[in-house]
Order: sequence, then C-alpha cells, then structure tokens
Amino acid sequence: MKKKRVMVIGPTHCGKTTLVNELNDYDGPLRKTQDTIYGEKTIDMPSSYVAIPWMYKHLIATAQNAASHILLLVDQSNPVEIYSPGFARVFRCPVIGVITKCDLKPENERVCLRQLKQIGVKEPYFKISVPEGIGVEALKAYIISTTK
Repeated sequence: MKKKRVMVIGPTHCGKTTLVNELNDYDGPLRKTQDTIYGEKTIDMPSSYVAIPWMYKHLIATAQNAASHILLLVDQSNPVEIYSPGFARVFRCPVIGVITKCDLKPENERVCLRQLKQIGVKEPYFKISVPEGIGVEALKAYIISTTK
C-alpha cells in the first residue's frame, strides 16, 4: 500500500508551499515549482491544476492514489473565486477547508466562508496564518484525529 499524504490545493500565492513546509516540519528555503511535490507528509499541487478545469482529472487521480485528506485553501488577503461550485464533492477522502492569511484583510472572511460552502466543503473550517503561528496546530491535530 502506498503512503497516504495530505494533498494541498489552492490558487497561486495563497500560501500552499508555506503551509506544506510547516506540515512537513521543513525549515529550509521555499521551493516554488509548477510540479507536483511529494513531501514526507504532503502533496503540494500546482495551482494550475485547479485554475484550469480540464486538469481536474490530475487532482482527482492523485487524490485517489495517494491522499489521506485534501486541504482546499482560500486566501483571505485575495479571495479569488477559482474553484467550481461543488468541487470538493469529487474527492473520496476527507476535504478540509482552510482560510490562509487570516491575519490579513479580515473584512474578506465572510467571502472566504461563502466560497468554502459553495465549493462543497463542510465545517469545521480552519483559519490559519503560518508566519503568525495562528491555527496551524489546530489544523494538524484535526488531521491526526480524522486519520483512519
């Protein structure tokens, strides 16, 4: 059986790589790439896979083969609508909604919550800011508690 990892999906510049590094306990330089990166505990998916609907098949296939959980990220500092309505429902494993950069532009929180509901992510939602140390430990604990 293949090792299951947490798959992280989100738009460009939403904090995917920063979150992935935190989940992997990695403290080195950021590695930005347009490739799928398999970390010790995570799968960092390129933002183009969610920005271009015909590439959804790559997300779905990767999730079926290698993911224990899906983290769908929305960026509170720039809440672009990138996901199709009901997008979260295509995955078989648990889907967790994450609002990144929650310390920036609090006036956008309501937009982010609406987006997560529209794409089919069920509560609870996690509001995080990796640089500020907000919410990451609660997210990690939730992932552990829902791992089969």
